[in-house]
Amino acid sequence: MKRPTATAVHAVGMAATSKPASESIVRQQREILDSLPFSDTQDFEDATRGLVARREPNAVTAEDGTVLWGNDTYSFLEGDAPDTVNPSLWRQSKLNAVNGLFEVVPGIYQVRGMDLANASFIEGDEGVIVVDTLLCAETGRAALELYREHRGDRPVKAIVYTHPHADHFGGVKGFVSQEEVDAGKVKIFAPEGFTEHAISENVFAGTAMNRRAAYMFGAALARGPQGQVGAGLGQTLSTGTVTLIPPTDIITTTGQEVTVDGVRMIFQMAPETEAPAEVLLYFPDFKALCSAEDATHTFHNLLTLRGAVVRDPHGWAGYLTETIDLFGDDVEVVFASHHWPTWGNERVVDFLTSQRDLYAYVHDQTLRLINKGFTGPEIAEQIQLPPSLENTWSARGYYGSVSHNVKAIYQRYLGWFDGNPASLWEHTPVEQSKRYVEFMGGADAVVTKARESFAAGDYRWVAQVVNHVIFNQPDHAEARELLADTYEQLGYGAENGTWRSWYLSGMTELREGQFGTPTETNAPDVIAELTPDMLFDSIAIQVDGPRAWDEKLSIDVVLTDVDDRYRLRLANGALTYSTRPQKGAADATLTTTKAALPAIALGGLSADGLAKAGIELDGDPSVLERLAAVLDPGNKNFAIVTP
Repeated sequence: MKRPTATAVHAVGMAATSKPASESIVRQQREILDSLPFSDTQDFEDATRGLVARREPNAVTAEDGTVLWGNDTYSFLEGDAPDTVNPSLWRQSKLNAVNGLFEVVPGIYQVRGMDLANASFIEGDEGVIVVDTLLCAETGRAALELYREHRGDRPVKAIVYTHPHADHFGGVKGFVSQEEVDAGKVKIFAPEGFTEHAISENVFAGTAMNRRAAYMFGAALARGPQGQVGAGLGQTLSTGTVTLIPPTDIITTTGQEVTVDGVRMIFQMAPETEAPAEVLLYFPDFKALCSAEDATHTFHNLLTLRGAVVRDPHGWAGYLTETIDLFGDDVEVVFASHHWPTWGNERVVDFLTSQRDLYAYVHDQTLRLINKGFTGPEIAEQIQLPPSLENTWSARGYYGSVSHNVKAIYQRYLGWFDGNPASLWEHTPVEQSKRYVEFMGGADAVVTKARESFAAGDYRWVAQVVNHVIFNQPDHAEARELLADTYEQLGYGAENGTWRSWYLSGMTELREGQFGTPTETNAPDVIAELTPDMLFDSIAIQVDGPRAWDEKLSIDVVLTDVDDRYRLRLANGALTYSTRPQKGAADATLTTTKAALPAIALGGLSADGLAKAGIELDGDPSVLERLAAVLDPGNKNFAIVTP
C-alpha cells in the first residue's frame, strides 16, 4: 500500500493567536470532572476491541501531496484534558481518534478514523458488501486498501448507502467504478428517496450549508488543545473528491430481505430520522445490527448547525422501539456509521433503549413546556435529562445538544415566531445593533461595560452585547478583540464539538479574516444526477427577482431519450416550468438527452457551453443571455460574525 510520507502529515488550519482559559472556565472544567463518570472506561475497551491493523502514518493525500485526511494530527489527544477543552469532549475526541481496521465479529469489519464516518465490510461467499463509503473517493480508496491488505483482495459485490448525507456516499468511486455498476457487477442499495435528498440537500441550499459547515467542523482551525479537537460525531471532514453513483436497487419496505453473495440483509426503513431517507440493516447470520446513524454514541442533531430540515424526534424514538422489537431478542452486536460497536445482547438492548428514551424524553418534555407557553430558549434553559441519561456517555450532547435540539423541536411545531408581538416585525440585525448601541451609550461605553461582564465570566451576555457593536461598527478594534476573546472562552467550555468549532471559527475570522468554504459537497457527480425538475428548481432559486421583474421569456426543453418536453417561463420575477402541452411556440428550444441536461448547471447557459455539451439550440439565442443576466449565484464566502 502506498503511504504518504511523514512530512505530509501535518496540522492543518489557520493559526490564530490563542489565549489561556479563564478562571471561570477552569472552574467549570473541574466541576465536569467531578460530576460525570470518568471512571467508566467501557467505551475505550469497545473502541479498541478487534483491532487488526492501522495505517502508519494515517494520512491520505491527493496526487499533488495535499493532505486530504490526517488522523495523526490528533496525536495531541493524550493524557488528561487541558483547561482549554471541556473534559467530556476531550474524552469523546480521544475515542473518535482511535483508528484502523477492526473486526466487529468474524466476517464483519470496520475502518474507523479514516474520515468523519466509518466504512463497514461484510464478507460474503466470494466478495464483500460495503456499508457506507466515507466522504471522498481518496479516503474511500484508502479504506478499501487497508481492508484488502489484511483480508485479501475480495471484489466488492454491493454497496449500501444507509442515508443521503455526503459522508456516507461521497467516497463510492474509491470502492467501485460507474462501469462496474453499469455492467451489473456491483449492486448499490439505498432507501427510497435517497437520490432526491442527496442531491437537493447539496445543491439547493448547498452554498450556505457548505459555508456554515466550515464553522461547524472547524475546517479552517488549527488542530490542538486550543483549536479543533473533534466534531463529536467524528473528528472532522476529509477534503477530497466527492463522488456519487446512483443506486441500482431501492429499499422501500421494513422487513425487505435481500441476499447478496450469500449475505442475508434485512432492512428497516426509518425515514425522517437522522436523514429524510434512512435505512437500518440487520445481518441475521451474524446477529449484527447496523444502526446507520439513528443510534450512535452521542445525542444527535435534530437540526444540524449547518442547516437542514428539522428532524422528527418522535418518529426517531418510534423507529428505535421498532428496532428493539424486530431484532432485540437475537442481536449480539450493534455497529453504526459513526463511532464504535457495542457487544452483548443485554448491552445492545440497553444502548438502543437509552438512545430511544433520549429522543422521546426531549421531544415530550419540550412539547409539555410548549403547551405551558414557554418559548424555545426558555425551554432549553429548563430541560434537564434524568440522571440515568445524564450519566450515560452515549446520551451526552457531543454533536447535537439538548439546548439546540429543544429549539429545533420548537421550530418544528411552532416555527420561528415565539408569539410575542414584539418579535413579529423586528429590525434587521444591523438596524437593531445601531439602535442598541445608541441606547447603551455608544460603542465605547458598551465595550467598557462588557469587559466587566467578561471578567465576571458572563460570556453569553458579552457575546450578545458586543455582537451589537460589531454589527454597528465592524471595524471597532476593541470590540472585535473582546468578542474574539469571548468566543474563545465559550469554545473552551463547550462539550459539544460543533459548538466549540463554531465559537473558535468565529474567533478566527474576527482575528485573522474570513476563511471561506474549505469543503464543498455540491460536486460535479452530485450535480450530474439532477433530475430535470431539480435542475430547473436550482436555476429558479438563483433568479434575482427585482432584476427580472420586467423580463419575460420562454424556453422549451426537449429530452429525446425519455420523450419529455418542458416549457420554462420567466415572468413576474419567477422561473416556472410545466410538462403539459403549451399554447404557442417558445422563444427558444433546447434539444438534448436527460443525461446531458445537467451540463447547463456545470457549463452555464452560453451558446458555446451548450454546444460543447451537445445541446442543440433553436430559436432566439439572446433568450439564454437574458436569462443568464438575471441569475445571481450564491456567495460561498458570505459573512457570519460580521455584517
